[in-house]
Amino acid sequence: MRPAQPLTAAWQDIPVVLRGITSLGVSFRPLQAGALGLDPHEALQTLLGYPFQVIRLGAYWNRIEPSVGAFLTGELDRQLDAAEQAGKQIILCVGPIKTFGYPEFFVPARYLGQPLPEHMRITPATHPALLAAATDFIARLVERYKQRQGIIAWQLEHEAVDPLGVEHSWRLDHTFVEQEVAALRASDPGRPIMMNGFLPTSSLVGLTQWRATHDQGDSLAVSQRLADIVGIDYYPRHALLRLGARTLYLDGSASRLAQRRLRNIFVWAEAHGRQVMIAEGQAEPWEAVTTPPNPAGQRMASCLPEHIIASYNTCMRLSHPQALLSAYLFWGAEYWLLRAGSGDPGYLQAFARVLEEA
Repeated sequence: MRPAQPLTAAWQDIPVVLRGITSLGVSFRPLQAGALGLDPHEALQTLLGYPFQVIRLGAYWNRIEPSVGAFLTGELDRQLDAAEQAGKQIILCVGPIKTFGYPEFFVPARYLGQPLPEHMRITPATHPALLAAATDFIARLVERYKQRQGIIAWQLEHEAVDPLGVEHSWRLDHTFVEQEVAALRASDPGRPIMMNGFLPTSSLVGLTQWRATHDQGDSLAVSQRLADIVGIDYYPRHALLRLGARTLYLDGSASRLAQRRLRNIFVWAEAHGRQVMIAEGQAEPWEAVTTPPNPAGQRMASCLPEHIIASYNTCMRLSHPQALLSAYLFWGAEYWLLRAGSGDPGYLQAFARVLEEA
């Protein structure tokens, strides 16, 4: 279809499913805010004014340790202070190798020597120095922040054992991640660990992911084995490629395959006494470019404001009666601010409507 769609008020007419005990929230990406031309501090303050319960923040390793001997946490300190002052609960992603937000890889160059080799799994044996530096970073970071009452969970890695987007084919081996988990638990035994994984919503994406990860399981499978909270990344609509004036999309919003897998995870969680959350519920466009476009007077087809509510509704409905989601975090809050500043408040209004009516 044509990627740019006209503005409508369709988001106003979709019923909002009640959330029950599920907490609602967002992830905040300061680098994405900057890439969109926003002031990250002002963007965070604006978002914190909305009455959601949970925010996910990231500790970006190469920004905290930009040089030998540096440990610069001022930016993260300010984010945590602001979130706590706003009364939000916090999930802090301590990385260290992969952290949410493009490019998802924030290892200081001095710990690599050379780029990670493609088509390989990164193990403790192949990269012992990287593992030592990573676990040391985890320990230092947790030691600094573990007394903060606002932090309700740590996130370890981002889609831990999956390939890094489409740009790279290397993967973390599960043994590497297991040692990171052990280091995190040793640093703070009492606080739960969340790990997330991408849930394919189409057979094509599912097959692609299986081919890349079947030898040790994908990140959702590893999360179920290692984490206290299993985070699901749910993106039902995304572009495959641009074809002249049109774009080819995959739309898995009604996929029985995805719904079956979601239900199975909920059933498993109830049987094992574990928590499940939507770590990333798609709420911004996923087009055939890295940065979501911001067309004047139009919206991008892969995620319209009504899709924000529809995806939330799907996950909430599927979580019953097997288990309740502990949280649902909307992904794309910085984009909503960009759109609102460009004359289209529909995304923010759709989010606000969920908060008000759920």
